[in-house]
Amino acid sequence: MSAAEPRRIVLFRHAKADWPQVSDHERPLAERGRMDAAVAGRKLADTGITFDLALCSTATRTRETWKLAVHELAHRPKTVYEERVYDASPGELIAVFNETPDDVRNVILIGHNPGVHGLADILSGTAEGDARERMERRGFPAAGFALLSFDGPWKSLEPGVATLTDYWAPAE
Repeated sequence: MSAAEPRRIVLFRHAKADWPQVSDHERPLAERGRMDAAVAGRKLADTGITFDLALCSTATRTRETWKLAVHELAHRPKTVYEERVYDASPGELIAVFNETPDDVRNVILIGHNPGVHGLADILSGTAEGDARERMERRGFPAAGFALLSFDGPWKSLEPGVATLTDYWAPAE
C-alpha cells in the first residue's frame, strides 16, 4: 500500500441480541441477529476492503456477530478480543485505536451502542454523498456499520479528522 492511501475504519455494531436470563456481557444473538450478521458480512465483503485487524468486544453477542460476518470475507484479519471495547465511550474507543501499530491500514471494530454510533459521529468531520443523512435517519441499528477514512498515523485519530464514506444498516 502506498503511504498516500488513507486508513479505513469500519465501526460495526453487533447484531440483534436475545434477552435470556444471563448477564448483559453473556447475551447471545437472537435468530434475527444471526441472519443479519451474515448479511452484514456480505455487505462488508462488497466494500472490497481487506482488513488487517479486527478489534472485537469480548461480549458474547459481538463475538458471535464477528464469527458469522467474517466467514463472508475473502481474507480473515487478525482478531483481537478487547475488553475495553465492551461498554466503551467514544473517547475510550479512540484511545484503543490510538494504540494501533502504524503498519495496520484497515481496522474493523465490532462493538456496542451508544459508543459505536457516538464514535462515528465524533470522528466524521466530513461525509461523502448522503452517508451522514442515512446514518442520522436510521440511527445505528443492530448489525449496522459505518465506513470512515482518514490520513495520518493512528495516534492522530481524534474528533473530526475522518470522512464518513459509507453507511449500511439491515432492512427494518
